[in-house]
Amino acid sequence: MPGTTLPPVPHYVPAPPTREDLDWADLVVIDISKARTPEGRAQLAPQVRDAMHTTGFLYVINHGMTQSQTDRIFDIGDVAFSQVSEEDKRQHAAMIAEDGSKIGYKLRQLWTIDNGVRDQHEQYALHRTIFGQQEHPQALQLFLPEMRAFAEHNHYNVLFPILQMLALGMELPEDAFVKLHGFDAVGDTHARWIKYHPRTQEDELKTKNVWLKGHTDTGSVTILWSQPVSALQIMSPDGKWRWVRHLDNALMLSGGFYKGTIHRVVQPPADQRDRPRLGAYYFALADDDVKLVPFVESPVLQRVGIVRKCADEDAPTMREWRRGRVMAYGLKETTRKDDVVEEQEIVKGIILKHYN
Repeated sequence: MPGTTLPPVPHYVPAPPTREDLDWADLVVIDISKARTPEGRAQLAPQVRDAMHTTGFLYVINHGMTQSQTDRIFDIGDVAFSQVSEEDKRQHAAMIAEDGSKIGYKLRQLWTIDNGVRDQHEQYALHRTIFGQQEHPQALQLFLPEMRAFAEHNHYNVLFPILQMLALGMELPEDAFVKLHGFDAVGDTHARWIKYHPRTQEDELKTKNVWLKGHTDTGSVTILWSQPVSALQIMSPDGKWRWVRHLDNALMLSGGFYKGTIHRVVQPPADQRDRPRLGAYYFALADDDVKLVPFVESPVLQRVGIVRKCADEDAPTMREWRRGRVMAYGLKETTRKDDVVEEQEIVKGIILKHYN
């Protein structure tokens, strides 16, 4: 992160961690500082492989940013929402429905959650290069160098080591996945801040307290910077929804080339219910021209068997899959299965499920 004198920014004060006794998910914790050497990555790879194979979710600690640096990233993220007018947000809105891109603002009430209830969260996504790919609101101009450094830190110091260990776990060359995620390549990998706002009791009843329907993410790896308002749940291997506990200055990783974690956002526990929930993220997607076919050369896949969702020649590129997913979520009618549990839609001929 930049070491020069930094511009002042209002401090964002989140709610304290919940004191409620929730059903917490039991997640693996990885010390990523050990992944700085080939020997360390080889040592951690089986642990990362097993975590991503079973739950698709893990914690990362010792990632190279201090608590004060992380706090500042949340301070800057809140500027995108609290110091930018609604008109300015609309002027910098993402082309979600038009082009399947989340770069820019997702405004509140864009998506339908359930029973006609619209969402109450807003997002601001910045292309990872920060400069040259999009225009930013005036309120964020002073902070763009720090946002660029944040994107680079996520990409090179967190994403790349994780991709290397995932490749080792599949007995592939260490750079097999790294080569598909170029920082300067054409693609939609981005940093994003999301702010959830409390909803009315009527909306909570209509949606059974679900703020964001259960789903898997579109890309390769999602990096979530831990924050104290509990609302994120993952579906455990036994089929039960469990809460993800806040861990100070930790990262949470989901998705991956192994198991795409089914996760959702629900109403926070009672002692945090009246507070907003601000999150910082880094969404890593393969380069746009990457065709989404299995790594058939992996000895691991050869041993367990390869299950295809479609023929290789019909497989979408990352750009096609990303556009189809983004343009569908919350904007199109879905077909319910078993009345309540699953909702299905077709993206590029592939059945996509939402868990509501």
